Amino acid sequence: MMLMDTHVHLNAEQYETDLSEVIQRALDANVQKMIVVGFDRPTITKAMELVEQYEFLYAAIGWHPVDAIDCTDEDLQWIEELTAHPKVVAIGETGLDYHWDKSPKEIQQEVFRKQIALAKRVKLPIVIHNRDATDDCVRILMEEHAEEVGGVMHSFSGSVETAKICIEKLNFIISLGGPVTFKNAKMPKKVAAEIPLQYLMLETDAPYLTPHPFRGKRNEPSHIPLIAQEIASLKEITVEEVAKVTTENAHRLFYKIK
Repeated sequence: MMLMDTHVHLNAEQYETDLSEVIQRALDANVQKMIVVGFDRPTITKAMELVEQYEFLYAAIGWHPVDAIDCTDEDLQWIEELTAHPKVVAIGETGLDYHWDKSPKEIQQEVFRKQIALAKRVKLPIVIHNRDATDDCVRILMEEHAEEVGGVMHSFSGSVETAKICIEKLNFIISLGGPVTFKNAKMPKKVAAEIPLQYLMLETDAPYLTPHPFRGKRNEPSHIPLIAQEIASLKEITVEEVAKVTTENAHRLFYKIK
């Protein structure tokens, strides 16, 4: 049974002292490929170092909406140049985050649009971060014709109706993580149960969003089986089928992964 963690921050400072052990635990749990997400200069640089070091790691690189105010055209040019690397498989995470007020909404939207255009130029899928901004996020993706490259709604917490719009109109996949295992997480459970498996992927967003029963502790990619098992239970299918189909979905979207 092969699993993939399609969104993990192994480049985070939380792993500085024991990264090799974290990676080994993931491999022991059949998490055989992982996409490390970089979202600013330091995290992108670290992600690129990691993909050179480990053959089963890949990178998604972009600029986080919270820090959009710090993003320059030079930063985006640098990201575009890095996409020539064979292990850079996506643009992002990018999107909109209206929860924090560091970057004004109009600046977030401008940087978001620029990254969608970048993704279309380099023909890579987009990894979307959306917090408290669903209507604007979906509208901008449609206006910029993001369906031409497709992408993933990372750590999706929206409704079944929104998920269907993203799938049908934007050519996107829905990614579920630790929150689907939370007892009070009605929306992710409903999405996991009702959205067809061929439109779902697995992620941890580690070191964040740790699944039950480890909630409150540092997350890591070895917890992917817990997410797969919860989705299997909600769909009343085997965890092996969840692993097989979600991994196939990830390979189809992130076509550069070998």
